[in-house]
This record gives sequence, C-alpha cells and structure tokens, in this order.
Amino acid sequence: MTTATSSPTIILIAGHWLGAWAWDDVLEHLDNHHLHALAMTLPGLDADDPERSSRTLDAQADAILGVITEHGNQPAILVAHSGANAPVSLVMDRHPELVHRVVWVDSGPAATGSVFAPDLPEELEELPLPPFDVLAQQTSLEGLSAEVLEQFRARAVPEPGPVLRQPIELTNGGRRKVRTTLICCSIPSAQVLELAQTGHPMFAEVANLEHLDIIDLPTGHWPMWSSPRDLAKAIQSEAFRTN
Repeated sequence: MTTATSSPTIILIAGHWLGAWAWDDVLEHLDNHHLHALAMTLPGLDADDPERSSRTLDAQADAILGVITEHGNQPAILVAHSGANAPVSLVMDRHPELVHRVVWVDSGPAATGSVFAPDLPEELEELPLPPFDVLAQQTSLEGLSAEVLEQFRARAVPEPGPVLRQPIELTNGGRRKVRTTLICCSIPSAQVLELAQTGHPMFAEVANLEHLDIIDLPTGHWPMWSSPRDLAKAIQSEAFRTN
C-alpha cells in the first residue's frame, strides 16, 4: 500500500481570483491517510497582502517552487485550475525535474509568448471578479448554486494587473516530457484534442505533450465546487498512476 511519505506531495492551485480556500471541499474528499495534499494561495491573491496588486507571474512561480522545496524538495504533483496554468507552466519550464505530474483542471499548458489579457490598460492595477452574467459569457457556471456564487463573490480577490499582462516566456522543452493529465470539465476532451490539433492558441501546447492522460468530468469551470467528490477521485487516481 502506498503511504503518504512515499507518494508525491499534491499541491492544489486555483485560478484567477481564488486562494487556497477554493479547494476546501476537494481536500475533504481526498484520502488523507495515503496522500499528502495541500492547497496554496498564489502571491497577489492574498487579501491581506498590501502589495498584492504588484505581484507578478514570476513571483507566483517562485512561490510554487518554494512550496515544493518546503515539502521535501521532491517531485510534486501540481494540480492547476484555470488561470493557474501560467505560473505552473513557468515552473515546469524552469524545473521540470521537480514536477512528478501536472493535472490541469479545465485548463492546459500555456504556450510561450501568450498573454492572458494583452489589452489590459497599464494604469489598471487589478481586475476584480466580473459580474456573473459577464463571466457566464466567457465560461460555464454550471453546477454552482446561489450560495456558492455568493461565497465566490464575497471571497474573490482582484487579480493583479501584472499577472494578466506578463508574456509567458518558455524555453525548456523538458516541460513537455512531464507526465500530464487533463481533467476536462466545461469543454469535452474530444473538442479539446480537436482544438489542439488545429493549433488553437488556448490548446496548441497539448499537441506537443509526450505523456498525456485525459479524464472527462462534465460540469462547469469550477468543479471544485460543482463536483468536489468526483474531482477529488480523479486527482487521487492520478496521484497513484504509475505510468
């Protein structure tokens, strides 16, 4: 039986506007006896940080590497949701040897040169969570109750402008050798793979991955709230995957 000490640390990293709290329901469903899992808040998404609006993607990548080092400096499993793909892609580019597996949750690897919000004005220090009717035009809110949406609104932290404007520079092909799992939620895997093959900017890097596994988890873009038990089960299965 695999034990917590012999299995890689699982680091859960949520996307824009979210901190470690977003994973609370998932952590409750993970097997704590045989897994070492933790959630982290990226720099810029801590409401108590007086300089959070100036944090960068580099600072976020450094923070992830710091958590890996703090927990044994052994290859970790990075679970990256949505916009967390940018700093996690930087980590994989700089230190692929420290990533045992990456699990993209309704997300995927970033391509070099990509910018999340290239047209965001320089004078805009941060981007608050948009109104939900606007957000629903961009991605799926399926499965989120009024109570969950209320909590989302109350706890969301504006995303730092530098994080959204910074181009992602990647040079190390070793990142493509890292074992990868896509957990496809708001977009089915068949469509993701089709978009990857046609070179869609959001998914083009998927076509370059050397070790890819795919799990379909049909729900909205925030499965940690709409389907936490199933998401935990999927993450746990990947933690014990040997190939």
